[in-house]
Amino acid sequence: MQNTTPLFPGFHLPTLRRKPKSEKQKLLDEINRQKQKSLSQLGDFFRQFIPSHLFTSESTGAWSRDRVLNKENTFWAFFSQVLDADGGCKEVIRKLQAVAALKSITLSSSTAGYCKARQKLAIDELVNILKHTSENLCNMPLQGLLNNRRVIVVDGTGVSMPDTPENQERWPQQTTQKPGCGFPQARICACFCLQTGALLSYELGNRKNHELPLLRKQYDTFESGDIFLGDKGFCRYYDISRFKDRRVDSVITLARRIPETEKSAIKVLGKQTNGVSH
Repeated sequence: MQNTTPLFPGFHLPTLRRKPKSEKQKLLDEINRQKQKSLSQLGDFFRQFIPSHLFTSESTGAWSRDRVLNKENTFWAFFSQVLDADGGCKEVIRKLQAVAALKSITLSSSTAGYCKARQKLAIDELVNILKHTSENLCNMPLQGLLNNRRVIVVDGTGVSMPDTPENQERWPQQTTQKPGCGFPQARICACFCLQTGALLSYELGNRKNHELPLLRKQYDTFESGDIFLGDKGFCRYYDISRFKDRRVDSVITLARRIPETEKSAIKVLGKQTNGVSH
């Protein structure tokens, strides 16, 4: 008799059970759940990594007044905006209005107040929050993977910034672009924990800086027993040797070198026969 098992999309035929979700899909599902949380729920969820004492009010200055757009609410609103796919301010204002409603306060639908409050977040305080979270995540158990060794991924990227004279002087744009037609360009090299995805450290340079010098400024991020994971841009004997001295192993894509020809070589040491020098 012919098997008449129905075909259901997303199910295994032998067991009629749903396919197990990949780790990527699980992460996306978790991000979507966090997007739906209110600002207070976000704060409660991440409290073990970003405690309230990091947002203490100041006696004077921008954060001295007790209002809806205080330092803590502004930070979590900004955090929520980063999680959001479109990154717009309208959804953030909706969440801030919900916070205001709990205090019987009416908050305007304009995004101007939030944008001004966000600009008041000091870079030093954001860096302290980053250090606090990375230290807490590094103290978490590694669940026995790789003999409890931490894997640190290093990678770089580029960012553009507002076109101001100060930024153009420090982060010059590409020479192929005409003045006034481009934006200042910066380069970031960062270290991430492979298990948690946490940003451990970073260094900022202009577009002329290679990623290797930026990585060398972050050597102290690595501890004995760590594993350094990088692409072929970090394939340098010097850096591998330096990591070895720190008892850090390296896993790097091997960079393919283009062999020198006699014409381009500084000095020819011997005759070449069938691609082999003698």
